[in-house]
Amino acid sequence: MSTKTVYGIFDDEQLLLSSVKEIRANNIEIKEVYSPFPIHGLDKALGLKETRMGITAFIYGCLGLSLGALMIYYIMIVDWPQNIGGKPNWTFYHNIPSFVPVLFECTVLFSAHLMSITFLIRCGLFPGGTSDSPDERTTDDKFLMVINVDGDSSSVKEMLTKTGATEINEKEA
Repeated sequence: MSTKTVYGIFDDEQLLLSSVKEIRANNIEIKEVYSPFPIHGLDKALGLKETRMGITAFIYGCLGLSLGALMIYYIMIVDWPQNIGGKPNWTFYHNIPSFVPVLFECTVLFSAHLMSITFLIRCGLFPGGTSDSPDERTTDDKFLMVINVDGDSSSVKEMLTKTGATEINEKEA
C-alpha cells in the first residue's frame, strides 16, 4: 500500500480552522499545519498538548533572580562595601529594599532572553536551520495543511475542496 501526502492550501485562516475541525471530526489525522502567523484556537483544534514554555519561563526567572542576588551580594557586601545613606553594608538582608529593582530586572532579563533562545532552538529557527515547509507561500500569505494518506486519497481531496481549500497537491511519500 502506497503512502501519499496531500497538501491543502487555504487563503483564509478561518477557513483553515473550520477545515481542521471538520477533518478531525471525520477521524483523519493531520500531520502539520503551516501558517504565516499564529492562529487563535488552532492548537486546540489540532489536539496539541499544552506547551511547557511557562514552566521554563519560571525556571529562567528563578535563575535570573538567584544570579542577580549572588551578583549583588558579591559586589555590594563582599567586594566593595560602601556606606550609602547610612545603610549597613555588612548584611544582605538589611539592604534588600534597595536591591529589589535590580533583582526584578535580572529576573526579567534572564527570563525574556532565555525564553527567546529556547523558542528559537525548539522551533529550529537557529542560524543555519532549514525550513520544513513544503511551500514557500506559507511564509507570506497562504495556509497549508499536510495530511498523510494510506491508499486512496480521493475522499481526503474531496473533503479539502468542500471545506474551502483553494489548491490541493499530492505527493508520493
